[in-house]
Amino acid sequence: MVLHASDEFMTIKENKPASRSNAVIALFVLICSFALLLISMVASIGFGASSITIQTIIDSILNYNPNDSSHIIIQELRIPRAVAAAFIGAALAVSGAIMQAMTRNPLASPSIMGVTAGAGLLLSIAFAIWPALSHIQLLIVSFVGAGLGATLVFTIASMSRGGMAPVKLALAGTAITTLLSSVSTVIGLRFDVAKDISFWYAGGVSGIQKISLYYLIPPIVIGIILALFLARSLTLLSFGDDIAKGLGQRTRWVKVTATCVVLLLTGAAVSIAGVIGFVGLVIPHITRFLVGLDYRWVIPGSALLGALLLVVADTIGRTINSPFEIPVGAVTAIVGVPFFLYLARKGGRGI
Repeated sequence: MVLHASDEFMTIKENKPASRSNAVIALFVLICSFALLLISMVASIGFGASSITIQTIIDSILNYNPNDSSHIIIQELRIPRAVAAAFIGAALAVSGAIMQAMTRNPLASPSIMGVTAGAGLLLSIAFAIWPALSHIQLLIVSFVGAGLGATLVFTIASMSRGGMAPVKLALAGTAITTLLSSVSTVIGLRFDVAKDISFWYAGGVSGIQKISLYYLIPPIVIGIILALFLARSLTLLSFGDDIAKGLGQRTRWVKVTATCVVLLLTGAAVSIAGVIGFVGLVIPHITRFLVGLDYRWVIPGSALLGALLLVVADTIGRTINSPFEIPVGAVTAIVGVPFFLYLARKGGRGI
């Protein structure tokens, strides 16, 4: 009877007259987010230690002059940095949205659930033992580390009485993240790579080069496309396993596939930009508040808003104390920590 009632609830929810207006609102939010993202990327390219006009940006794109210092700065430094920030923000936000749907835990995100800390640990080991690894090798190491961190968190949370409750997942994630980060610090001090590790843990896109985009963009594009294919299943899964199974969903297959997508997105982002926290926590909540609970809108909305947040955060970090830079991870933490405390105060119920 419970499943039957849930089926009726979902059927009414999906076919009610208001759904069309909800779709219009969601589409409007996506269009506005995309427009703001383009504006923020242009601003990111224009602002910095030396300001560059929009006309110069257009000229560098349409008529690149290798002898013009402004064109070189735009093409070799600022465009790759803005593009990388957008894709990394999108990857982290979509990863957080998927994790929150799978676990039904509003506190779930790659930085809290041990995913980024696991990637950081193996990258620290790689810096210490194999310092000459290529981009693709570091990417693979990051994927494996992300899987290790997630596995530890879910294993510890599932071993407790009562199963994987949201609060237990958050506690296990915090504990594992702290442990793995501490081990990474010890490795850095022992093998004299602490400077590299600390720079990586600060999180940022300051060192992004064009070649980095070749290793960053393909896995993130593939991951977001796969997430869009899983969107309807994630919507049902977010209402609970029983409802999803009652509607014919193969929940185990969905969770395994979604976990692989999270590792793909997070591994790519972390291997290039280091640890950037709270994007995957904050953005999914804001997106659901704006577009509703349908993950066919939440996934693209999270991607756009995550990209927007990180591009803006990177621009602020570069310009607020120019010519010195504030790591973008510190800027996102200024937003994310109060939001995390707000969620904790509400008992993890979300917005």
